[in-house]
Amino acid sequence: MDTELKTLCARLLAQRVLPRADPLVRRALMDEAFRAELDERLAGTGLRLVENPYAEHVALALAPEMGEPVFGAGETWQNNTLGLPRDGVALLVVLWALIILPKRERQIARVEAGREGQSDMFGALKPLATGEAVSCGVSEDALYADFGRQLGGRTRFSANLGRLANLGFVTRRNKWIEEGPLLDVLIDYSQMAPRIIEGALADLLSQRRGQPADAAAAEPEPTPAGQTEDA
Repeated sequence: MDTELKTLCARLLAQRVLPRADPLVRRALMDEAFRAELDERLAGTGLRLVENPYAEHVALALAPEMGEPVFGAGETWQNNTLGLPRDGVALLVVLWALIILPKRERQIARVEAGREGQSDMFGALKPLATGEAVSCGVSEDALYADFGRQLGGRTRFSANLGRLANLGFVTRRNKWIEEGPLLDVLIDYSQMAPRIIEGALADLLSQRRGQPADAAAAEPEPTPAGQTEDA
């Protein structure tokens, strides 16, 4: 087991992200003893494995207690958003909301439908639907038409989209943007989704109805910095 643990740790550090289908990743997700030893080794270097059952990949991130020692070690708090400028972070949040939110809704709907029609005792163990079966992309042109001006114009928009693709958050093909390996795994859905749904969307709906936004809408838009610490 020692060799497998060393190999998995080394591959995670070198490749930054691995698919859940990888044999060693599958072992880490299914073998409790193996996972406990992996977590202990990663914790010894201030890292943790980040994964969720709805994502196709796993990755490494800083352990929560390491944020201050790593990013606050200098005179000023260091950038922990992988070098993304402010409008780049905004574009990342927009893409996450357009791709991951509806993807999760479809995944949850399929899980609920499966439970309602459950007839075999091992059905709950079937893997969740991921990939193209539930994840849809967005058109670059449509995205720019909706948000381009707010995101810095054509030059800034294209540059930041290229950065996000290089970092592994999205993939681009024929002016079509799709989910990359890190988009669903490095941003915490449980923290981001309520702030977008109850904050930004509540604000938008209240404006359309001509009513003041509620308290939830007054919350500042979350920065995905804490969720994008990368080894």
